[in-house]
Amino acid sequence: MAAGQVRSAEGDYDYIIVGAGTAGCIVANRLSADPDKRVLLLEGGGRDNWIWFHVPVGYLFAIGNPRSDWMFQTEAEAGLNGRSLGYPRGKVLGGSSAINAMISMRGQAEDYRQWRRMGLEGWDWDDVLPVFRNFEDHFLGACEHHGAGGEWRIEAPRIQWEILDAVGEAAEQMGVPRIPDFNTGENEGCSYFHVNQRKGWRWSAARGFLKPAMRRPNLRVETDVLVERVLFDGRRASGVRFSRAGETFDVQTRGEVILSAGSVGSAQLLQLSGIGPREWLDELNIPVVADRAGVGRNLQDHLQQRAIYKVHNVKTLNTIYHSLLGRAGMGLEYLLFRRGPLTMAPSQLGLFTRSDPSQPRANIQFHVQPLSLDKFGDPLHRFPAITVAPCNLSPTSRGTIRLRSIDPRDAPRIAPNYLATEADRQVAADAIRVTRRLMAQPALAKYQPEEYLPGPAVGNDPAALARAAGDIGTTIFHPVGTARMGQQDDPRAVVDSRLRVIGIDNLRVIDASVMPTITSGNTNTPTAMIAEKAAAYVREDARRERAACA
Repeated sequence: MAAGQVRSAEGDYDYIIVGAGTAGCIVANRLSADPDKRVLLLEGGGRDNWIWFHVPVGYLFAIGNPRSDWMFQTEAEAGLNGRSLGYPRGKVLGGSSAINAMISMRGQAEDYRQWRRMGLEGWDWDDVLPVFRNFEDHFLGACEHHGAGGEWRIEAPRIQWEILDAVGEAAEQMGVPRIPDFNTGENEGCSYFHVNQRKGWRWSAARGFLKPAMRRPNLRVETDVLVERVLFDGRRASGVRFSRAGETFDVQTRGEVILSAGSVGSAQLLQLSGIGPREWLDELNIPVVADRAGVGRNLQDHLQQRAIYKVHNVKTLNTIYHSLLGRAGMGLEYLLFRRGPLTMAPSQLGLFTRSDPSQPRANIQFHVQPLSLDKFGDPLHRFPAITVAPCNLSPTSRGTIRLRSIDPRDAPRIAPNYLATEADRQVAADAIRVTRRLMAQPALAKYQPEEYLPGPAVGNDPAALARAAGDIGTTIFHPVGTARMGQQDDPRAVVDSRLRVIGIDNLRVIDASVMPTITSGNTNTPTAMIAEKAAAYVREDARRERAACA
């Protein structure tokens, strides 16, 4: 084929889905359940045929590895004192659900009530709770808050740590109650996280939703492809252009194009396709299909302050990992029983509380880890330590995802704008104070905790703590909001409440980018809910269109 030539891809499809992360896997499953609909799913990463996609502790090897991670970097952040952060995103079937912390967390009921107050019909807590329950297979069984028999397996952790039990006791001494379950709508309290695992194996969206559907003859899954842009017939999305192994293809749909490439990828692809802020597109000479000022704006993320404490007289993963006998024991325990440290999420113990008493609800979440390292992808420290990391659940800072060039292979500029507001800096400083108060409780005295980061030299005054927050703050990989839902007349809205791109026919965005505000906790499960709900919208709208044409 001559250089620059574009071929037509084989096949005639009702739906083309871009991205096989959590949302894309669910949408592909639900839409291909109709045998009369032909579905094409395009994924930039490869197959999940690496052991560390399935052994839970594999995140230690997957994050920061170009085999499994897109290896994004943020721009230098003023709020982080000039630092740039790695920005992991899963590069594989299952997307980030194949490399994430596996924590099953819905957020708070108030998160969704806020969406409804923004005029987003169908997204109240009472609307989304049945959706969460529908796709769950929860170890607690079917009950008021949980479902059974769905594809999304949720289990209790298969390991306990003495030091984490002690931190839980310290939280009680500080006035934070023990609760059995973070997913009832009100999560203030302390508990062990429930995790997306089945019998000691990671349960990604690919394993739960996509693999069973791949047996269907009407679902085609292509991996290792680069989607370059959406194609249009006037203001109707008609297909996509993608490349693989040096060849470029156009593929058409008689139905919808659905972007499920995540808060980074979907925003990038919309802009490459001519949908975005006119001034951004004009700078790169991209023809404007739709001037949507909100595309790539409204980026929100959870920034955590990773405080590290050295401990004594107790085991942590640091000490076990750096012992040959310890590593052998971990491997044997996993091989024989599917239990032990190889089954662990990076954070086992959670704590939701208020950064100060004036907060109307829990506004910080602690992830407590029986390990420490400089950053994920780096080796564990050689001294026994734990990480006690609070994050601001409702940041007021907003960042951007913006094209670097017109080359779809170039990663976009990711500028989260962390700690840009006084409110966020205050919460960060207060969160460090809460951390110090927690670690000073009597329950931890026998372990002699020593503050390693931010360090005892950091004072307790607001300026010192805010600077320390910038020094130790890091993403916990929850980017949302870059193609947010809103009303038709909202100039910053990208999609409507049914996730249709405003001003364009037959184009939807279905992933975490549509969240108008970030949920209070880990974002993978809310993304699954969005996909489940949106797939139902796609089917409903198709039925209405058929009825109107009959």
